[in-house]
Amino acid sequence: MTPPEKPRAPACDRNQGPILDVLRQHFSQRRRVLEIGSGTGQHAVYFAAGLPHVVWQPSDVGENLPGVRMWRDEAGLKNLLPPITLDVNGRWPATRYDAVFTANTLHIMSWAEVQKLFAALDGVLEDEATLAVYGPFNYGGRFTSDSNAAFEHWLKQRSPVSGIRDFEAVDALANAIGLKLVADHAMPANNRTLVWERSARH
Repeated sequence: MTPPEKPRAPACDRNQGPILDVLRQHFSQRRRVLEIGSGTGQHAVYFAAGLPHVVWQPSDVGENLPGVRMWRDEAGLKNLLPPITLDVNGRWPATRYDAVFTANTLHIMSWAEVQKLFAALDGVLEDEATLAVYGPFNYGGRFTSDSNAAFEHWLKQRSPVSGIRDFEAVDALANAIGLKLVADHAMPANNRTLVWERSARH
């Protein structure tokens, strides 16, 4: 019997190198990272291998975990933990992390779910933690490219509650839990990696 093939997203192959460059800069002093929405599991393996000083915790909704496990099992990385179930509408882990990473998730969720995500982050982020979010964003209510406008149209056809989020609205959610923007990196394909940090006084 032929074993099932690992899930693979071509976008991960294209963006993981540039994202790792950013994470190496901002996660150099981090120890324990929670990845929200690990998807296929490609990012988890690539980033855990590229950041051997951190313990990487992948997570996603239950239906995606088998694929993540396949990538993890094949990689055999000691710093890559088994994936855990995490749904923004459900229970969150009791563990605290000094870094959280998520890629291409905010535009898939509804805005209410984005709000739930940031509210829950307040309970899983340690003091002096770092949050890095990769994906497309609008600025001043405007698309940054024609391709992002077309992507928004595709998202809305797929699910009316999805959509590219306004940077200002997301930044306000981050500020509400003590996170301050420290970097906004331009990425390939008109994406960004936004990085916030939390002070010890929070």
